[in-house]
Amino acid sequence: MAHETLLILDFGSQYTQLIARRVRELGVFSEIRRGDAPARDIAALAPIGIVLSGGPASIYEEGAIRPDPGVFALGVPVLGLCYGQQAMAHLLGGQVEPAGSREYGAAELDADLACPLFAGTRATQRVWMSHGDRVTRLPAGFTAVGKTDNAPAAAMADEARRFYGIQFHPEVNHTELGRRILLNFVNICGARRDWTPAEIRRDSVARIREQVREGRIIVALSGGVDSSVTALLCREAVGERTAPIFVDTGLLRLGEGDKVQSRFAAFGLAVDRVNAAERFFTTLAGVEDPEEKRRRIGHEFIAVFEEEAKRFPDARFLAQGTLYPDVIESTSVRGPSATIKTHHNVGGLPKRLGLALVEPLRDLFKDEVRRLGEALGLPEEFVWRHPFPGPGLGVRVLGEVTPERVSLLQRADAIFMDEIRAAGLYREIAQALTVLLPVRSVGVMGDQRTYENVASLRAVTTEDFMTADWYRFPPEVLDRVARRIVNEVRGINRVVYDVTSKPPGTIEWE
Repeated sequence: MAHETLLILDFGSQYTQLIARRVRELGVFSEIRRGDAPARDIAALAPIGIVLSGGPASIYEEGAIRPDPGVFALGVPVLGLCYGQQAMAHLLGGQVEPAGSREYGAAELDADLACPLFAGTRATQRVWMSHGDRVTRLPAGFTAVGKTDNAPAAAMADEARRFYGIQFHPEVNHTELGRRILLNFVNICGARRDWTPAEIRRDSVARIREQVREGRIIVALSGGVDSSVTALLCREAVGERTAPIFVDTGLLRLGEGDKVQSRFAAFGLAVDRVNAAERFFTTLAGVEDPEEKRRRIGHEFIAVFEEEAKRFPDARFLAQGTLYPDVIESTSVRGPSATIKTHHNVGGLPKRLGLALVEPLRDLFKDEVRRLGEALGLPEEFVWRHPFPGPGLGVRVLGEVTPERVSLLQRADAIFMDEIRAAGLYREIAQALTVLLPVRSVGVMGDQRTYENVASLRAVTTEDFMTADWYRFPPEVLDRVARRIVNEVRGINRVVYDVTSKPPGTIEWE
């Protein structure tokens, strides 16, 4: 089934992916393209509507990208957000000028409730601003339908052509009625709202069957939710012709390898588990540089996987849990920038494997994969598990990675996760982790002096993982975690808590 598409043109906003996610949460498939995509290419996608994202540039800035003017001749509704509003006003004959003072943060919007974009909202509502320019003269056919103290045309509308522009960000939580505004635009587009987990599941299975036909699929299974959902979709599509290969690097969470095997046994899917811990520890011996660790772990993983894949000579396909952010971050879609990041999934395993790629999740965001996992019957605790790095604990053991140090970290981290769940805080936190530091600390246990390792706890809240804030634990929870780690994990005698936000820090230490 072909899903209706609401297209998002990206002008470099940090919130572009969030716009796409918000639209999908409303039951409409959204796709992100470069802001200057040719109108003929956009028309070929037959979108039901178009959103022009925000962006960091001024419309008059040299090199600032602009939408193809032909976008406004496609006959579909268009919603411009911040820079998108300014680009719309400029291209349609309005005037955009510096605002005098940059407006960033919360503002009070006076909205015209007669405008369909503000249906069901309030005459005065809190919105989130981030702009240096503002629209000072409306294009022909437009009227002002919202204002703030700093922006007399904070919202504008041309009802006849179904063009709307707003100076604020409806996609962020700080805009209190932003989701209703986006819903109103979706309704203006006449959306069927057919983007649901049940439909995604049916479509994914059908596409796998069409691609694979009579072949066997090898699934690169990591134990994470992405690869697990991929494996279950492949099993539903081709049954026993699904062969999951799980490379146990020895750098996983405590008991994770056993959990992966038992989890899939419950679905009647036998996992080919490769216990390769000794190989990984050997290749990491003496290595302290984090990038070199990542390189060696990745190289060894490919070597092990290639060897194991030879056990399935009839395999013709390789399934990976590539997600939509992996795809769009590996191409230049964010304004005029070059490639942001080459994701390990998009590059794929070596072509010399001779296997065609099957990527049933490449149109999905993480939250959509999680809802799909629930629909497939994966337990909630597993589906909503916090992110875990591809190199595993190899980048959470700072300094040299040894079996002994990984064991210390596994046990400390297990205690941290246990206490977070016991306190009912797991879903409040976006990601929690424990890091073993390459320093030792003097301590006293009983009547004896100790000189042992230091563990750092980290927990963050975030909407999109691009920015994050450290989580404010109740003191008694941190107290329990620290006391348990020091008492139960022989070899750690000090626990600290990381209160660095992102930026300036990153979520992972390495």
